[in-house]
Amino acid sequence: MIEHTFCHMPGIGPKTERGLWDAGLLSWRELGESSLKSVSRRRRERLTQYARESEEQLAARNATYFDRLLPASQAWRMFPDFENSVAFLDIETTGLSGNRDVVTTIALYDGLDVYHYVRGDNMDEFAERIASYRLLVTFNGKTFDIPFLRRHMRLPLEQAHIDLRYVLASLGFTGGLKACERRLGLDRAELADVDGYFAVLLWKDYIRSGDSKVLETLLAYNVADVLNLATIMPLAYNMKIQDTPFSESRRLSLVEPVPNPFVADRETIVRIKRQIMARPW
Repeated sequence: MIEHTFCHMPGIGPKTERGLWDAGLLSWRELGESSLKSVSRRRRERLTQYARESEEQLAARNATYFDRLLPASQAWRMFPDFENSVAFLDIETTGLSGNRDVVTTIALYDGLDVYHYVRGDNMDEFAERIASYRLLVTFNGKTFDIPFLRRHMRLPLEQAHIDLRYVLASLGFTGGLKACERRLGLDRAELADVDGYFAVLLWKDYIRSGDSKVLETLLAYNVADVLNLATIMPLAYNMKIQDTPFSESRRLSLVEPVPNPFVADRETIVRIKRQIMARPW
């Protein structure tokens, strides 16, 4: 889809881009003297310069070039061209209270393998792994996950980034990730009643008890996020191109949900829920 994109060029928004498509100019590879007769010489030179740069940067697999120039609302366009170097990413923390909180677990899925990182175990391995990807896909990662990782783990995380929260909102799917999942027909089964606050309690319970079933339940929740992001991304992408000339030619195959390698312990979930209900508020 990147080669059909013009809205990363100066002065071209979605409306102008649509006009170019309707006029038969479907790719910046086609930009040239004959296709820009009605454009001033200075603007024509600038657009052809961006077309040359775009071709060079795409050939170099430089996703950050496009991420820097594309409006955030259009970042979804990068996915097909860089899906062979994508990391679906989600973190869990001890809370949201700024510098006092820390990352507890991290889940990463690259379309082939699931990686997990746990505080006090293998968290120091995360930096090398995440640096090997060109594109990150998160839900609310621009606001939370990425700033948190930069601040607390001193990671640059300069990769291109698609935040599915904004992509889904533009399609009418608002609320948290689990609310969007339900509307899209995804079922979390035994994790349906677990949320971010519950993940904080799971970590606290694990630190207190050392019970491996508690940690596995937390990891099952964390990993479920990234596996579902991988299912949602091509689905949302296909919805976004539905009203373009590329709805068929650039349509992505939907992926079957990947089995979660971690199994949530239902007894642990019920026990912690009872503890929450028994608390005086």
